[in-house]
Amino acid sequence: MDILTYIVENFSTLLDLTIQHIVIVFSSVFIAILTGVPLGIIICSSRIASRIVLGAATVLLTIPSIALFGVLIPILSPIGHGIGTVPAVVAVVLYSLLPIVRNTYVAISGLDSALMEAARGIGLRPWQRLFWIELPMAVPMIMAGVRIAVVSNIGVAAVAAYVGAGGLGRLISRGIAQSDPRQLITGAVAIALLAVLIDLVLLQVQRLLTSPGLRRRAGGAS
Repeated sequence: MDILTYIVENFSTLLDLTIQHIVIVFSSVFIAILTGVPLGIIICSSRIASRIVLGAATVLLTIPSIALFGVLIPILSPIGHGIGTVPAVVAVVLYSLLPIVRNTYVAISGLDSALMEAARGIGLRPWQRLFWIELPMAVPMIMAGVRIAVVSNIGVAAVAAYVGAGGLGRLISRGIAQSDPRQLITGAVAIALLAVLIDLVLLQVQRLLTSPGLRRRAGGAS
């Protein structure tokens, strides 16, 4: 009951922190999509480049979030953004790159070679093949990577509270500092619910962006 009372009495604050959290995650993932999808397409043409890029992205993902924030503070401090939203966004962008780049690479490089030959045979130029055939067919896999990036980084963004970025992580950090289980539990539950709800929304977006032919094929396969 204490937790429910705390939520009711601090609902406006909880809403503000939730909005901050969503803004940090989605702005970061948007930047990661703008950079990761083209990068995933580019490395399809070189096995060496794909190994280097995917390997580097994997190494970034193994760095603990609190350690990455610690590294970013001295790097960004000379431009006046050692703490706050900027290091949080940079960290989430870096953590988002691997699933987006990897899924784009797998989706594009795994397309049926006979289909690509047929596209070349009817005279489609490379950019036409990319935008008319490759990307539409790769959308389900790319969106799966985006969903992974968003859901996983909702948790990473919680750590950003320790560098002054705001978000739901502030409830957890304050709950720990003040030995207040109400704030700690409220923050943890809110982050978990946010991850589930956003994943469901992105699943519907993935279905809307997937061409009807691919949806029918997926439905027939299941």
